[in-house]
Amino acid sequence: MAEVEDKLKDYEIKKEGEAEILMLKSNAVFFNPVQVHNRDMSIAVLRTFVSKRKEEHEVLLNKKNKSHKKGSQIETSVVNGDAALTSQHDEMDVVNEKGPNQAINEIEDASKEATKTPSWKVTRELKPPVVLEALAASGLRSLRYAREVDGLEKVVALDNDKASVEACKRNIKFNGAAAVNKVEAHLADARVYMLTHPKEFDVVDLDPYGSPSVFLDSAVQAVADGGLLMCTATDLAVLCGTNGEVCYSKYGSYPVKGKYCHEMALRILLASIESHANRYKRYIVPVLSVFMDFYVRVFVRVFTSASEIKNTPLKLSYVYQCAGCDSFHLQSLGRTVTKNNSVKYAPGIGPVVPQECSDCGKKFNVGGPIWSAPIHDQDWVLSTLTDVRPMKDRYPAYNKITSILTTVSEELHDFPLFFSLHSISGTVKCTSPSAVMFRSAVINAGYQISSSHVNPLGLKSDAPWDVIWDIMRCWVKNHPIKEQPHDTPGTAILSKSPQIEANFSRAVAALSKAQTKKVKRFLPNPESHWGPKVRAGRTITSKHISLLGAEAINGAISHQEANGAATDKPASDTGETITDDVNEPSTKRQKTSDGEQSTEP
Repeated sequence: MAEVEDKLKDYEIKKEGEAEILMLKSNAVFFNPVQVHNRDMSIAVLRTFVSKRKEEHEVLLNKKNKSHKKGSQIETSVVNGDAALTSQHDEMDVVNEKGPNQAINEIEDASKEATKTPSWKVTRELKPPVVLEALAASGLRSLRYAREVDGLEKVVALDNDKASVEACKRNIKFNGAAAVNKVEAHLADARVYMLTHPKEFDVVDLDPYGSPSVFLDSAVQAVADGGLLMCTATDLAVLCGTNGEVCYSKYGSYPVKGKYCHEMALRILLASIESHANRYKRYIVPVLSVFMDFYVRVFVRVFTSASEIKNTPLKLSYVYQCAGCDSFHLQSLGRTVTKNNSVKYAPGIGPVVPQECSDCGKKFNVGGPIWSAPIHDQDWVLSTLTDVRPMKDRYPAYNKITSILTTVSEELHDFPLFFSLHSISGTVKCTSPSAVMFRSAVINAGYQISSSHVNPLGLKSDAPWDVIWDIMRCWVKNHPIKEQPHDTPGTAILSKSPQIEANFSRAVAALSKAQTKKVKRFLPNPESHWGPKVRAGRTITSKHISLLGAEAINGAISHQEANGAATDKPASDTGETITDDVNEPSTKRQKTSDGEQSTEP
């Protein structure tokens, strides 16, 4: 017993769902407890995929059965009575010519052949799905898939770090026979492994530390037809427009800054995956796309069809974002022209906007292309939500994932991006109307409106911007504001007379079903410092206090000191630290004696 305790002194046992892992206290292998939201959502969608896959297979079998029956009925010729009698006499003559025993044997052989399964019924059995986790680290995600999702054949966990693969194998053994029989770990470069195993995996999971861009090309080739690709991107500073040029180099799209930036990040990622898939005559169908915590996560199915990829330009659009107000407009990349019952593909007609914004007179910034088709499959979302609700005990992050799925299920999925009510109120410098009043005005004007799962203040609507600003003009008319400078966008917007008379009386559909039932849709973080963690292998120092907190920093530094590592001085209870940073290489540029800048190694 003492030997076991001595071996485990450098480890912590982490339990999540039905899986348990041994984690080194030295941060040698990456593990982030915050990603429990990600893992729970993935398990929920994976369960839906397994059940949907079975349903689709049964439907396919039924179609084949029906088509064969129809074909056999058409091929069967009507035999008249004389022909039937003639054939009977011929058969009797043949029996008489042959010996009685030989005739009986032939009849028995014929009956045996008739009892065999017809060739059209012999279809390939639906094999259990095989899952690939391309970047496994500790293997916690793979272990949860194996232990919690029924009907999987096996889970392959990859990593190109020896310490991570050893940790993964150790955790597989630690979880007993249920894991050993289903999960296998390999030391390999995920990109090479996926390229050398084309269309072999029903599910591929990409959850990198940062951008998934370098894995997308091989991932879309590794997924089987109709399979599921699950992909996470945590580089939101790039996707949301802080580094637009970097985003273009990684994803092939240029972001513009707006309140909808996180939804735009989802659509840029989807457009990038579609672009990689198209190179191999494949295309994607998104079933769920969510922004959670500090990352975006998409779930897409991958299919192969040379004809279907012609529709890709119809699913992509450029975004024109006004630099003065919140107005944005989409320009489709392509269109179809129908002539004489034939469909031809043509470039999109544009531009959809003039040189200057018709509302405020400012210029437009152009971004994209982004995915402008629906980013969710409402049937999948509702099925997933229905399956999750009775299984509260099996999801550690049950409240979070149900709140997100509930909000997603109520989104207008045909209308890309959204605007913020507070932001448009700030543009015209007025007190914001309540969300219920504004939504009522839009509904009373004959348009649809819904909330967005990305932002509690976000509103998605099919109403044109002329109507949105007319509603705000009517609101300001009833709630006067102070005179503003003449060169502001708000002044230009309010200088025009409204073309419609907004009706702010409460509409029945102004509140969603979830809001009516007071279902919590946007939950606070369960604890402080809930966000990204330090990359595996890096020495934890006091400069990481904003990510981990003072308590975690003190614990990590104490453990490092116990192992003889030179570290920073521990953080104080107030969060203040005195640092030496002896383990971290300095990246500060210092001037040399000649006045030139140099960087310390």
